[in-house]
Formats: sequence, structure tokens, C-alpha cells
Amino acid sequence: MQRLAAQCRRLISVILVYFSLSFSFPPPLSPSQVLKGDIRPAIETHEMLYQVTKKHNFLPEAFTTDFRVHWAQHPLRPEFAESTYFLYKATRDPYYLEAGRTVLENLNRFARVPCGFAAMKDVRTGSHEDRMDSFFLAEMFKYLYLLFADEEDLPFDVEDYIFTTEAHLLPLSLSTALRSAAPSADNNTVLPPAGEELDDSNFEWTCPNTRLLFPDPGFPRTLREPIRSAVDKSCHLASSRSEPGLGRAPLRARDFMASNPEHLELLRRMGVSLIHLKDGRVQLVQHATQAVSPVAAEDGMRFMQEMMELSSQQQKEQLPPRAVQIVSHPFFGRVVLTAGPAQFGTDLSKSTTGVQGSVVVAEPYSGCAELANGVLVAGRIALLQRGQCMFAEKARNIQKAGAIGGIVIDDNEGSSSDTAPLFQMAGDGRSTDDVTLPLLFLFHKEGNILMEALREYREVEVLLSDKARDRAALYKGKALPSYLQSSKYLCSSIPPCLLLCVGGGLDE
Repeated sequence: MQRLAAQCRRLISVILVYFSLSFSFPPPLSPSQVLKGDIRPAIETHEMLYQVTKKHNFLPEAFTTDFRVHWAQHPLRPEFAESTYFLYKATRDPYYLEAGRTVLENLNRFARVPCGFAAMKDVRTGSHEDRMDSFFLAEMFKYLYLLFADEEDLPFDVEDYIFTTEAHLLPLSLSTALRSAAPSADNNTVLPPAGEELDDSNFEWTCPNTRLLFPDPGFPRTLREPIRSAVDKSCHLASSRSEPGLGRAPLRARDFMASNPEHLELLRRMGVSLIHLKDGRVQLVQHATQAVSPVAAEDGMRFMQEMMELSSQQQKEQLPPRAVQIVSHPFFGRVVLTAGPAQFGTDLSKSTTGVQGSVVVAEPYSGCAELANGVLVAGRIALLQRGQCMFAEKARNIQKAGAIGGIVIDDNEGSSSDTAPLFQMAGDGRSTDDVTLPLLFLFHKEGNILMEALREYREVEVLLSDKARDRAALYKGKALPSYLQSSKYLCSSIPPCLLLCVGGGLDE
């Protein structure tokens, strides 16, 4: 019962903070408070939010009263930049220029993507959402520009306008404009006699005179110090989290490599264990009590959450299997290997012919560096081993060498498409539009069949396609020797260790 009460209190604190930050925009700090003249509470509230921003790079959608992240999303809301701008106008304190610079730098460092700026899915891990709301362009850039612009940079006097909540400019002159039409019978508005100007002398300033409010220029700083101390006590400084496994998750799920010793050490520090399954997959299990610190355990939870989200995303983007068909002598299309697709590169399902060529083992076999045998790889299909770097990096390296395709072979001995679910290769989190060749994945058993064929015959030609082709399609317009017309010969001529005859279709 006591635990339930504590959870309820925490939830209430989250709701209060969320409602004050999200449903009251513009937030009850700088814009409305400054214009009203409540500079002191505006400075204090802004400082609290600024310190939270410095801890997480962006303001989370909701956090508790002890400054812990509750809802980690940040859709690039512009209200904090708006608040910074209005406080700078009110105080002319250069501190707010530094706050604006922090906002600008964080946007460029953490939110910028090739096509613009992406909303943050989780401010703790830095993961993105595939969205950029219109208010980001309409408001965020406008307030940041105005914050740093000199008066001569503006084509008009901003003091002659007031901003709406959507950063639209309304001329103050509208408040003194006389109505040309007479008021309706139910309109009780009292207008001055025709030709008489409104006395606007009391509304000449959009901001209060801060020299009268704060004779001491250092007074805003004295207001900020207690707020900064309060946040620091409840929320660890980002600088103290630089050690791997002791703060912001040092390892992203999309970068994780099960064969990387450094990654495994980071997992150990976060209390995450890696278990190799018989079918070639790996399983991750976290025990928070085994982490090197409570903060590292929290990092481990973030990593596990990101890994589950990544797995869920890949399942949603599930692609059908592809085929690697050995078409050279003595196989002639009889050996078909089930292959996993890549989420980047050439889409073989849209190709009527597939990609056909001789295979060659890349040097280095991992394909994680510039190829030493690039001349040999040019115009051929490169064979690569899984591990040591991202799949997209392998693809870029063989493409640079002039390869027309690539096949990645699993390094986990014994793995097979017979027992393991289809594996598809994901990108590296960046744009992979530059990868234009097809890349397929073979489990160890199927990869070993291809490697044995290469050792036996030296010249092996394969077809990479969305599905196996029959002989009529493979050898259209090409004559096969009469003694090769029989499927019995074709199968018997293949060494037993490579035998994988596809029944039917070829002799029809």
C-alpha cells in the first residue's frame, strides 16, 4: 500500500510537470511572464528548464519534480527558444545568448539529419523519429534568428509588433485602428468620437524597464544560482557521465556487434549478458544487480529498450527471402541457397534479371577496410564474412572496389536457414542511398556450400535474385551440351558435399 501511494505521488508529480510544460504553451515562464512584467519567476523557471536541457540536450516531454525523465520524446518544440529570446530582450543579459547557442548546437549535433532535423524519440539515447513538425521551421528558426540578429539585420522594427503563440507578427497599430463601420446593437464596445486618436502612451513598451526592476546587473545571476544547485543535486551532470557504462548509454543498439570484444565489455558493465543460441541467434539478458553502478544499470535498461525497438522495427520491415543460385559448370542452376536480404542497396524484387557474376573472396575477408584485391573484385560478386563492422560499411567498401554485388557469410559455425529464422541486414542508422549494389546474407551452412564450390572449381558463377530461375530462363538462347540435358547427369556430377538438387522444372 505504501509503495502504491509512492507511485501515485510520483505519477501526480509527472502529470503536474507535464501539464505545466506541454498544455500551457506558451509556457508560464518567459513570453507571458516577461510581457506581464513577472521577470523574477520567469528567470527562475527558465533556469530550471535550461539546466534540465543541459542534462539531456533537449527538454523531455515530461519529467518528475525531481527532474527524472518520464516521457523521453522531444518533437523539437520551439517554446524554450522563444522564452530565451524574450528574456534576453527583457534583461539584455548575455547569459541568454549562451543559452540560445546551446540550443543551436544541440540541434546541429543531435537532431540534424540529411533531409533536415528529426524529432527526438528518446532524449536519453538520442534516437530519432521520422518527423519534423511545421512549428519547428515556423517558430524555432525565427526566434533563434531574432535572438542573435542585430537591429540593422532586421528589415523592420520588431518593437512595432507582438508575437502570437505561433510566432506570427501582429502590428501594434491594429490596437489603435478605428473601425470604419458602426458597432452592432449587441456590441457594447465604446469607441472614441470620430477623428479622435487613442491615447497609446501607456502601451509604448513591450517589456518592462529592467533597470528599475533590477538596479544590480548581477541580480539575475543571484536568482539562477539556487535553481542550478537544486537541479544539480537531483540530476547528475553530463560531464560526470563520460566514463563508458556510467551515464548516457555509450553503446547504441544499431551499432552493437556480438563479435566486438569492446562492445561485450560495455554490456558487462551495464549488467547485460549475451547468450549464443544453437540456431545462430544471440539473446540479451539484463540483470541490474550485476551492473557496475546504478547509473550503468540504467544505461543497460536503455540499451535493452532500444534493442527491442530496433528488433520490432526490423520485423515490421520484414522482407521475403532471396536466392543465390550457382549457375556455372557443373551446377547449371541446380544449387539454390536461401539468402537473407538487406534493407538497403538494389531491391532484387524489382529486377527481372537479377545480378549474375563470378564470385571472389574479398581481402580482408571481413570487408571492413579498403580491399587489397580490388582489381580482382571489380566486376564480380564479393564474398564477405559477417562481423567487425556494419553491413553498410562492407557494402560501401566492395562497391568502391567495383564489385557488382556482395554475399555476407555468417561467422557463427553451424548456423543454417533450416533452423534459424530469416535474417535481414539493417543499415547503419545513416542514409544508405549511396549503396547501389545488392547485398545478400547466407548462414554458415549455406555459405560453406558456396565456399566449397569455389575451392573445388575456382571459377564459380552465381545469380543473385528474388527467387530461383528455371533452366529455360537461365539459358534462354544458349545451348547446353546434350550430355548435360539430363537432370540425372547434373546431379550426379556435383560432389556429394555440394549436392542440393532442386526437384522439377529444369527438365520440363
